[in-house]
Amino acid sequence: MSLFWRIFALNAVVLGSATALLLWAPVTVSVPVVLTEAVILVSGLVVMLVANAALLRIGLAPLDRLTRLMSTVDLLRPGQRLPEGGRGETAELIRTFNAMLERLEHERASSSARVLLAQEAERRRIAQELHDEVGQSMTAILLSLERAADEADEPLRGDLRQVQEITRGSLDEVRRLARRLRPGVLEDLGLVSALTSLTTEFATHAGLRVVRRFETGLPTLDRQTELVLYRVAQEALTNAARHAEADQVEMSLHHADGVVVLAVVDDGRGNVVAREGAGIRGMRERALLIGATLDVVATPQAGTTVRLTVPLLRKQP
Repeated sequence: MSLFWRIFALNAVVLGSATALLLWAPVTVSVPVVLTEAVILVSGLVVMLVANAALLRIGLAPLDRLTRLMSTVDLLRPGQRLPEGGRGETAELIRTFNAMLERLEHERASSSARVLLAQEAERRRIAQELHDEVGQSMTAILLSLERAADEADEPLRGDLRQVQEITRGSLDEVRRLARRLRPGVLEDLGLVSALTSLTTEFATHAGLRVVRRFETGLPTLDRQTELVLYRVAQEALTNAARHAEADQVEMSLHHADGVVVLAVVDDGRGNVVAREGAGIRGMRERALLIGATLDVVATPQAGTTVRLTVPLLRKQP
């Protein structure tokens, strides 16, 4: 039955019931209307309106559910669907909407994959240029400063030594940026070594205590999955340092029941997800790239927990 005929039938039931009551009920209407008759008519009208509203609410309930889902759906949280059942225009609309969500989620995952792969390629290119061009140029400057300082007299020698230390610090910062852009240790030594290096460097520069709990005997993961795990861990540590005002961060990596779970827990304020920014949404896009699930839970008492659950058997976007 179409939506038009469903609403027509509901109103027909209400109006038919009211007509039957007027025909067979022992109630008459005088002219002018007396108070008792007016009360009866108004009461009947109220009952009829309430019944009509209730029946319409039941009949249009699927559209209300569809409207709520349309206003809250987020393609970065896939799997939100309405139950399909019945026949008619409303059921067909729900099936069409669910199919549209399926198509949009697939297209979003595919486009995100292309963007993230292009982003990683650009990161590698910039890191290579920093290492090969900027790094080598600064190394040459550092060597020149060292020779000049050895040949100079005081107080010029002291000034040159100071400039040399500044240049050396800048060179170390360039190398650190290159490592963040392109984690060579991930490609050379694997995920656990890369996360260990990442947390060590984070603790040194951020001044936070980092606790590592990495399980031994992890299953072999493909390079894309390892890169996503590394980037999510990197972003979670960055958020903890910038926004959480934490004193300690705990990172764990383990596997169980066909999944690998990365968790980053801090003891900070726990309000970093009050409004999801580009960092968290970027983590969600990376999770979609490998078919993983990202959960971010923040409470003022327990800080923030970022948990990435990666199925070992996953579908490609």
